[in-house]
Amino acid sequence: MAKNKTTETTYSVIDFINTIENEAKRKDAFELLEIIQEVTGFEPKMWGTNIIGFGNYHYKYESGHEGDAPLAGFLPRKDAISLYLNSSFENKEELLSKFGKHKAGKGCIYIKNLNDIDLEILKIMISASVKEIQKLYPSI
Repeated sequence: MAKNKTTETTYSVIDFINTIENEAKRKDAFELLEIIQEVTGFEPKMWGTNIIGFGNYHYKYESGHEGDAPLAGFLPRKDAISLYLNSSFENKEELLSKFGKHKAGKGCIYIKNLNDIDLEILKIMISASVKEIQKLYPSI
């Protein structure tokens, strides 16, 4: 069974964010830190070299694959910020319709910057996603 490449590390979240060249993207990353920490109650940790995660849970699929992942997280990429939330949570489609400018993948929501979205809707989505993960994986 393949081992997960993205695991929690001891790298500094602040040092990582400070390497972001684009000032607006760096500012958004610091703001997201505050928002997600406030909603989840967890300190930010680096997962791998570039994902900022909050909290963690252990999952195990029917296939036998298992591992650990952050409850919520984000990756500030050059072209967009990837928000890592659960792929399904209560009222997801309705919330996304009110969220603002974004693209949605199965497990990620992509935004260009925080000015394009409704931050209150973001907080609701983070909370709903964390609750769904905790319901699916109650061992945390």
